[in-house]
Amino acid sequence: MEVRDRVLVVEDDSSITNLMKTVLRANNYEVLTASTGAEAISLITSHCPDLVILDLGLPDMDGVSVLQQVRTWSAMPILVVSARTHERDKVEALDLGADDYIAKPFGTPELLARIRAALRHYRLRTGAGSSPQGDFFQTGALRIDYARHRVYVDGRDAGLTQNEFRIVAMLGRHAGRVITYDSIIREIWGPGAQRDNKILRVNMANIRRKIEKNPAQPEYICTETGVGYLMADGDSL
Repeated sequence: MEVRDRVLVVEDDSSITNLMKTVLRANNYEVLTASTGAEAISLITSHCPDLVILDLGLPDMDGVSVLQQVRTWSAMPILVVSARTHERDKVEALDLGADDYIAKPFGTPELLARIRAALRHYRLRTGAGSSPQGDFFQTGALRIDYARHRVYVDGRDAGLTQNEFRIVAMLGRHAGRVITYDSIIREIWGPGAQRDNKILRVNMANIRRKIEKNPAQPEYICTETGVGYLMADGDSL
């Protein structure tokens, strides 16, 4: 099973949402949608998308406010797609942390190209998939392929999202050692991230559901209560 990047489309115009959803799914992206800023923030927190497409003209708050809030704890790629074409709107969004700014109307090839570029730049910037230990790490039936950004269990692709992969990759690089919650949060979501373990717990629950035979009794990633997580020791290949 191929890992699909998860994209959250934040847009209150249903016709544009449906267009982007159709295009993204046709290009093998997993798609979530939100029509308000509050719903977007909730989905970002609970579902950890790999990329956000954000409209600025939302009914409950300005999209800039969503951008500002997310940037206090996450470095995930955010593409602003807006009918606002004034230069100051673009500059403001980029200064606040948007990775790109696309003016409406837009062509779907351009949108897809900018999504690919944003994801590629994010992974290069954060070093996702790099490992000082080599290209692979294996413990039991679990195998981390750092070059391909994949995790396999019994030869089957576990289907992790990019953030889930980065967590597993980090733990694999330090197998046999307890990595604190704060260290993982800083590594994955940036030094400005809130020290709230909720988003990490959500990711870990999803990871265990995908890689463990019994998530309630994990074999690969153990919890040191109140401290952090530990990847079972294994052999680097």
